[in-house]
Amino acid sequence: MSKKLVRCLQLLPLASILLTACSTRQPELPGQSPTSPQWRQHEQKVQHLNQYETRGSFAYISDRQKLYARFFWQQTSAQNYRLLLTNPLGSTELELKAQPDSIQITDGQGKRYVGKDAEDMVRQLTGMDIPMNNLRQWIVGLPGDAQQFTLDQHYLLHTVTYQQGGQSWNVKYQQYTDSIMPMPKSLELSQGEQRIKLRMDSWTVQ
Repeated sequence: MSKKLVRCLQLLPLASILLTACSTRQPELPGQSPTSPQWRQHEQKVQHLNQYETRGSFAYISDRQKLYARFFWQQTSAQNYRLLLTNPLGSTELELKAQPDSIQITDGQGKRYVGKDAEDMVRQLTGMDIPMNNLRQWIVGLPGDAQQFTLDQHYLLHTVTYQQGGQSWNVKYQQYTDSIMPMPKSLELSQGEQRIKLRMDSWTVQ
């Protein structure tokens, strides 16, 4: 028997072990399909929520500024909502009231500003770049205007990728409530050097 053939035969057991190891490795659980009926059913239920409240902690981190606050979000109808940010002492940092045709913001000094675009107003008044128009969808676990999103094994939103004005926002859902209608409990938004972290301590859904 030639030395070359012996060398090949000696390598066969090792190759078999490697193949066996590869074949028995447990793959990561894949996410569910966005076209699944379970997701569609959950999506429709959440879309019909017009009145709800949630409160928790808010963090905005960028290379220019950092803000940590408590937040209270109150949705009173499909197009009407109120966002309140308070500091650790309970004083108002920002209050935003949204209606279909107007946005009103009150800052920490009590000054009021009126406009029509929540994102532009928040950016100009605070320097924070927050995708307000989609945040009210993301906060309840809906993809909003995003076309790219994935689901977890429970047919709930897991990640969202949204392109807007040359920016790419990425949303990752880290935890949901354990309830009949699961609601987000923790999520993180990122865009470049910016991070927005939300943790919901409680939900009231009507």
